[in-house]
Amino acid sequence: MADQFNLSEGGANHQKPKGKDDTMTTAQGHPVADDQNWLTAGERGPQLLEDHIAREKIFHFDHERIPERVVHARGYGVHGHFKLTRAIPEYSSAQIFNEEGVETPTFTRFSTVAGNKGSPDLARDVRGFATKFYTPQGNWDLVGNNIPVFFIQDAIKFPDLIHAAKPAPDRGFPQAQTAHDNFWDFISLSPEAMHMVMWIMSDRAIPRSFRFMEGFGVHTFRLVNAEGKSHFVKFHWKPKLGLQSVVWNEALKVNGMDPDFHRRDMWDAIDAGDFPQWELGIQVFDDDFAEEFEFDILDATKIIPEEQVPVEIIGTLTLDANVDNFFAETEQVAFCTQNIVPGIDFTDDPLLQGRNFSYLDTQLKRLGGPNFTHIPINAPKCPVRHFQQDGQMAMHNPKGRANYEPNSWGSGDGSEEDRGPRASQERGFTSYEAPVEGPKIRRRGETFADHYSQARQFYISQTPIEQTHMANALTFELSKVERMDIRTRMVGHLRHIDGDLAQEVADGIGLDKLPEKVPLAREPITDLPESPALSILKNGPGSFKGRKLGIYIAEGGDAEVVSALKSAAKDVGAMVEIIAPHVAGAKLSDGKLMEADEKIDGGPSVVYDAVAVVMGEDAAKSFAKDKPSIDFINDAFAHAKFIAYVPAVRALLTGAGVWDRRDDGFIDVSSGKTAAKDFIETCGKLRFWERENVKQD
Repeated sequence: MADQFNLSEGGANHQKPKGKDDTMTTAQGHPVADDQNWLTAGERGPQLLEDHIAREKIFHFDHERIPERVVHARGYGVHGHFKLTRAIPEYSSAQIFNEEGVETPTFTRFSTVAGNKGSPDLARDVRGFATKFYTPQGNWDLVGNNIPVFFIQDAIKFPDLIHAAKPAPDRGFPQAQTAHDNFWDFISLSPEAMHMVMWIMSDRAIPRSFRFMEGFGVHTFRLVNAEGKSHFVKFHWKPKLGLQSVVWNEALKVNGMDPDFHRRDMWDAIDAGDFPQWELGIQVFDDDFAEEFEFDILDATKIIPEEQVPVEIIGTLTLDANVDNFFAETEQVAFCTQNIVPGIDFTDDPLLQGRNFSYLDTQLKRLGGPNFTHIPINAPKCPVRHFQQDGQMAMHNPKGRANYEPNSWGSGDGSEEDRGPRASQERGFTSYEAPVEGPKIRRRGETFADHYSQARQFYISQTPIEQTHMANALTFELSKVERMDIRTRMVGHLRHIDGDLAQEVADGIGLDKLPEKVPLAREPITDLPESPALSILKNGPGSFKGRKLGIYIAEGGDAEVVSALKSAAKDVGAMVEIIAPHVAGAKLSDGKLMEADEKIDGGPSVVYDAVAVVMGEDAAKSFAKDKPSIDFINDAFAHAKFIAYVPAVRALLTGAGVWDRRDDGFIDVSSGKTAAKDFIETCGKLRFWERENVKQD
C-alpha cells in the first residue's frame, strides 16, 4: 500500500510515473510536473491566471457534456459481429445478404426511451434495439425496438407523444415513468396507440436482461434483388437464450438496489465470455399479400403475425466485446434510419419517412456538426470517397485540387491532379422504382383506421399469468392518474379490446360501473386467432443457461451442497454468486472459508433468477429475525422464484413465514449432486408461476 503514496509536506499525494512513457501531459503534449496544485503567489496566496495547465484542465472539464438524446438517452452499447448463415440473393442484392459465412462487424446499442441518462434500467418502457452493420457497401443501421409496433402512425405526432411521456414541464417529474396524467391523457385521446399500450403494459416492458429480449425493425422495408425485383420485409431479432422478464414489484426493488442492472448484466456476461446471440429473421411478402392482408402493411401500429408469414432465419448476431470508453462509443454513436445499403430500401410508412428526415438533425444537435461520421464509432469500415468538406471538427478532407464534379483534372491534360470519385450506376444505390401518384393532401387513409383488432389479438395470445400482469399494470398506471375522466376514458378503450380486461381494470381503480365505449372509426375484427409468438411465457428458454443463481451461505453450511449447486449451474452455462452475512464470506462444514461476492443486504434475491439457502442450523437460527435475510427469502417467494434449501435452514424459512407454505417451487438439495442437478434443471422453467394467485387454464 505504501508504494501508492508519495505525500508532500502539505499532504498531497504526488504519485510518480513508472517510466518515461508514463509521464502525464497536457492536451498539447506538454509534460506536467504537478497535478495536485494550482499555481499560486506563495503557499497561501491567490491563484494565478497564468497557470495554463490548470486552465486547460478546468476548461476541458467544463465542456465534457454534450446534449443527451431527447429519447433513448439511457443506453448501453456493445461490439459484435453478424454472420450470414443463409444467403438470400432471390430477395436482396445487398452484399451482407449474399456471402454465407462472412462476418460483418457491428455495434449494438440498447436503451430505454422516456428516461434521461441517469434514470434506472428497469423502468416500464420500450427498449431500443439498434444495430449498426459496418458492411463493405457502407453502414446499415437497423434502428428498432424490443416491441414490433409503436404508439403513433404518423411522425408528425412524435413530439406530442414524447412531450406527454416526459416529465411535466411545470414540475419536472415524474422521471422515466408513464404513470401520470399527461401521458394517459394523450394516449386516451389517441386510439391508434391502443395496440402499443397492450405491449407496454405487458411484461415486455420490464425485461430481465437485454440478452433475453427480442428486437424488431418495427417498419416495413423493401428488399430489392439484382434484377430490380422488390419484396416487402420486416426484420426480427430472436434471442438464442429465450425470452424472460421480471415482475413489477421485482422491477421496483431492482431499480432501488441496482439502477444499472441491465448494464451490469451485459457487461458481466461478456466479460465472462458468455457472449449473447440473436438470430436475424425476416418476414418476406409480396404485393399480393399486402393487398389481401387485413391491415395496412405501412401502418407502424400493426404487426404481421408469424403464423401468417413465418420468420425465416438468415444469420446470427454475436455480441462479444465491451466498449473501451463509454462516452466515445456508446454516447457518441449516431444511428440513422436512413442509413441503408444497396439491396435495402424504404417504403412509404409515414412514421419511417418522418424518422428518416429527423435523425440527421438529432446528430447535428448532439455531436456538434455534420462531421459526426468522422468519429471512429460512426465511421464506415469501407472506403469513403466524396467531395464533402470542412465543417466543425473535420478530421479529414478530400485531397487535391478538385473538390467538385464533374471536373476534367487528370484527364490527359498532363496534370497529376486526382480528379476524385464519380457516381457508379452499376455499383451505387438506386431507389426502387415504386409508382407514386396522388394529390397533395393532409389525410390519413381508411386502411389505418382499425385500432383495436390487433390489440385484442395480442391480449388473447397471452397466458392467464401474463394477462393478469397486464391488468395489474393498467390498474397501477391509471391509479396514478389524478383526473377521473382520463381513467374512465381509458377503460372505454379497453372495452373494445376485451370486456373482462376492462371490468378488471375498472374494479381495480374503483369505478362503480363500466363507462361508455369510446367512438370508433372502424369496427374491430373480433375473431383474429391467437398468436403464440406474442407470449413471453410460451417462448421461454427451457434452460437455465445464461441465468444467475444466488447462493446464500453462512457458518456451518454444507460445503458439498454448495459445491454441487455451483457445478450444476456452471454445467448448464449459468452464473453463480455467493451471498453471505459478511462480504469476507463464511466457513462451511469443511472448515474452509468460502469468499462471498455480495453481503446479504447488498445481494438481495431480486437480482437472481433462482436462489439457494445453505447454512448450518445455528446460523439459520441466528438470522431468523435478520431483516435482509428475511427479505431475501420473502422476495424470492413473492416473485415466484425457485428456492433450493437444506433442512438446517428451517428456522430462517420459518422466520420468513414460508416454511409452512413450501410448494413445489421449494426443492430440498441436501442429498447432494443429483438433487442440485435436478434443481438447476427445474430452474429452466424460470418461475414457479403456480405460486401466483392466478386462475390457470
